[in-house]
Amino acid sequence: MDHTSQDDVIAGCRTRFMRGGSGSPLVFLHGASGAASWLPFMDQLAEHREIIVPEHPGFGNSDHPDWLDGISDLAYFYLDTFEQLGLVDIDLVGASIGGWLAAEIAIRNSSRLRSLTLVGPAGIHVKGLRKADIFMWSAEETARNLFYDQRFSDEMLAVPLTPEAQMAVLKNKLATAKLAWQPRLYNPDLHKWLHRIDVPTLIVWGQEDKVFPPAYGEHFRSMIPGSRLETIAKCGHLPQVEQADRFATLVSGFIQEVAR
Repeated sequence: MDHTSQDDVIAGCRTRFMRGGSGSPLVFLHGASGAASWLPFMDQLAEHREIIVPEHPGFGNSDHPDWLDGISDLAYFYLDTFEQLGLVDIDLVGASIGGWLAAEIAIRNSSRLRSLTLVGPAGIHVKGLRKADIFMWSAEETARNLFYDQRFSDEMLAVPLTPEAQMAVLKNKLATAKLAWQPRLYNPDLHKWLHRIDVPTLIVWGQEDKVFPPAYGEHFRSMIPGSRLETIAKCGHLPQVEQADRFATLVSGFIQEVAR
């Protein structure tokens, strides 16, 4: 499916947006690896919605603004973004750090949201549940640990990085460290406020996730009123990539159910 890429200036920050499809807005918030390209699951979701994929401030082709110090800064940035772009009835989908960010947005102000989908989100800490330290992984360890099906890892490792791509990887790592270095990958206060999420919420987890154990999904489900947890078998940390068809079916079905 055709899509566009353009820059908008929001809160003084030049931000890259990819868009495809038409209809009510579905905003996808990416994780630590950024949003450098339009992926197959986006095409699938764009069959019935306008998919809007911003590259977070600090990542990829977006500027790294002076005001970016933590996840709360991004949450308020996106509330400004929704207002500036005139977006309403948003189906907000976030993966990994993007899922954490989506939850931070929703606890602050859900008035422009119609639904929320969290995909293997970071953001909370559960005593006794050990999560991975992604900052300590090499490039090969990252590729191997993100996927259950190692064919995806092989494909990821086989792509040579241009100097531009290497710079983007380093920039993304720096931004991720700003957001999630200390404490590692969570906000100590988030769990106290998840009960404020008052829109229909779907939580999606890969059964073989090596970044955040699937048991984290149950804790999110227990803290978000009325939320639903779906676990995808034979899948690692990136269901939207590794099980794109199943993921798109789950999310599209949920969104259609909410829209009725």
